[in-house]
Amino acid sequence: MAKDHLSGKLAVILHADIAGSTRLVKQDEQLAHERIQDAFRRFSDSIRKYHGRVQELRGDALLAEFERASDAVMATLSFHSGHSDHLEKIDDDIRPEIRVGIALGEVIIADSTVTGAGVVLAQRVEQLAPPGGLCITSAIHEALPDRLPLSIESLGEQALKGFEEQVRVYRVQLSAGESVPPPQPKSQRQVTSKNGWQKAASVMAVLLVVFAVGYWSKYSLPQEEPASIERMAFPLPDKPSIAVLPFTNMSNDPDQEYFADGITENLITDLSKISGLFVIARNSSFSYKGQQVKVRQVAEDLGVRYVMEGSVQRAGDQVRINAQLIDATTGGHLWADRYDGSITDIFALQDHVTAKIMEAMSVTLTQQELENLDSTGTSNTEAQDAYLQGLSFYLRNTPADNAKAETHFKRAVELDPDFNHAYTALAKVYYKGREWEYGNAMVLWWRKALFRAHRTLAKSVGENIADAHVLRSWIALEKHQIEVALREAERALGLNTNNVDALKAKARALIYSGQYEDGRTLANRVIRLDPVVIAEPLYLIGLSHFATGSYDKSVNFLERAIENDPATANYVRLLAAAYGQLGMEQEANKAWRKYRKSWKRDLGQFWIAAAVQFYPFQDREILQNLADGFDAAGGVERPPSRYLKLDRETRLSGEEIKTLLFGHTIKAQDYWLGDPFRQQRTIDGKVTHSGVISPKSAVELDGEEVGESWIEGDRLCDRWSEVDGDLTICALIFRDSDSGQNNYYMVTDTGPHPFSVVN
Repeated sequence: MAKDHLSGKLAVILHADIAGSTRLVKQDEQLAHERIQDAFRRFSDSIRKYHGRVQELRGDALLAEFERASDAVMATLSFHSGHSDHLEKIDDDIRPEIRVGIALGEVIIADSTVTGAGVVLAQRVEQLAPPGGLCITSAIHEALPDRLPLSIESLGEQALKGFEEQVRVYRVQLSAGESVPPPQPKSQRQVTSKNGWQKAASVMAVLLVVFAVGYWSKYSLPQEEPASIERMAFPLPDKPSIAVLPFTNMSNDPDQEYFADGITENLITDLSKISGLFVIARNSSFSYKGQQVKVRQVAEDLGVRYVMEGSVQRAGDQVRINAQLIDATTGGHLWADRYDGSITDIFALQDHVTAKIMEAMSVTLTQQELENLDSTGTSNTEAQDAYLQGLSFYLRNTPADNAKAETHFKRAVELDPDFNHAYTALAKVYYKGREWEYGNAMVLWWRKALFRAHRTLAKSVGENIADAHVLRSWIALEKHQIEVALREAERALGLNTNNVDALKAKARALIYSGQYEDGRTLANRVIRLDPVVIAEPLYLIGLSHFATGSYDKSVNFLERAIENDPATANYVRLLAAAYGQLGMEQEANKAWRKYRKSWKRDLGQFWIAAAVQFYPFQDREILQNLADGFDAAGGVERPPSRYLKLDRETRLSGEEIKTLLFGHTIKAQDYWLGDPFRQQRTIDGKVTHSGVISPKSAVELDGEEVGESWIEGDRLCDRWSEVDGDLTICALIFRDSDSGQNNYYMVTDTGPHPFSVVN
């Protein structure tokens, strides 16, 4: 195959784009495109008239090359003069204004494509120009003849993205009352005498070459130090791999940090939805926040080829996003750009950046992925702003910040009652509230926090929110509903293939279902996607080894998990059982006592059966091994049994549940506190609930509640329509094989509540 013809040279480069093109397109897409194309067509005519060559015309941008700086400037001013008159005749707001930047720099020509530092410099300078304006570099300024009727204003030294040294920039206008000179023939020379012209030409040629070489060496786009593939912590994936570093907050207001973080979060989330990409998870990318880190180091640490970095500047309702994509293996900049718009354009700006990344990495999207990316969640910018503020607090992962996140997410859904992403985020806040410290920070009883999580999640309708399915998977697993947990995790991954929470949820469900090797595979994939935050996948691998009786391997992974995250007490709980199974009684007892200290609920001694019920294994032998391990660790027993046999042997089918409960009354009690409650069901499915463990406790109401019951697969489902949010809760029923024929357990996410049938 023949190679492209490559050549390099010094050239005058003109770069132009449409100011506020996103705003125009949103008003009337077809009309805006027609007028933009017409403007560029007339600008192209002016460029050719002044001896320029249009090298590229795409969408809302134009690139042209000239031999003389004066021709480039005159072509622009000539067009602007006529275009201004043209816009005056338009009686609506779809008025495309073109801003232009002109620079002198080295370019690389590969057949018909022009690239290089000169192109990037012209683009950077153009972004400093006002709508309908022109900016030039000092090199172009020096090359302009004094005879031209120009008004030139110095903008001073400007820091341009991608250039180490500042660049002096000038704003150029036609002098008042003057007209644009016509183009000069290429052969025309203005001389006073033959000898004088030859001397001047020789001197000018030498000066131009010296100046150009110096200018190029000073202002060329810097090349990053390439990353070493051999030194990468992980082999490069077989698909394009990228890490998006936290965008820098360039606003004068440090309180706008959440906004820059939110832009980064949204980009990572959008990119993660694309199956053709390998995207480093948010936690690992944000581990570099606030650090002066080299692209090479990021690529080698995370094992990726591409690194994206940028900045966000917000002033009032105006937003500027700078972004660049770097191929770390070569150190070259694949793409760099700046986007300006109002806060109302923020979704379109984010979409434009995502599209540019896809284009630069040659990634093709499926139709489903296009539809997933098209979901912004809300068109209400105030609601989106409140959501981003809530997200910034939620991701700090502390009880106090979680409570602050609740306030902002509630504000978001008040501003837009159809904002499903905000409902999902608020439900996750309440789900955290089931943990003592988090519930205490929100002044919320853990049981009410769970009910509010259910109620809020029910308002997050639709199938296109991966995090909603992840949360449903978490809840299902706490209710021992392994099949539901697995199905919801798979739905989440169908929407977001790189979602590490969905991968962890599926890995956990696979392990509890007995698919240990598949669970370990997914846990290792999580480590690859999120190599900085690895405690949970290490724990899952340790859990899978405990299930297979490989207790020494389990201890190894659990100790590593605790080393990476000492604060998560659940890791210590399983480690106590693994130590106990290995006969390491001293270590087991120490781990058990450490876990007991973390148990904040006022339930007295934490007993063995309570510990075992947290693990929804379907195999009774594994449950027995857990109980034996906790026993060896020094766990105490409490009636009615050492552990609950909530396994596939005692699980009731849907028909058995219907026969047992419909047309009968049950007397039950809360597993943790022993508080009584009753439920009565008619044959046709009407259910009446009375007692302290009440669905209405979510909204702080008391008294008797009436709902409807039905069988769904092998689950008993109850809908309480009187509760805000039309709350539905489905539970599994297990037979208590140790306590007689008329004793059962109803397993919800508030516990395995024992009951018996009254009549």
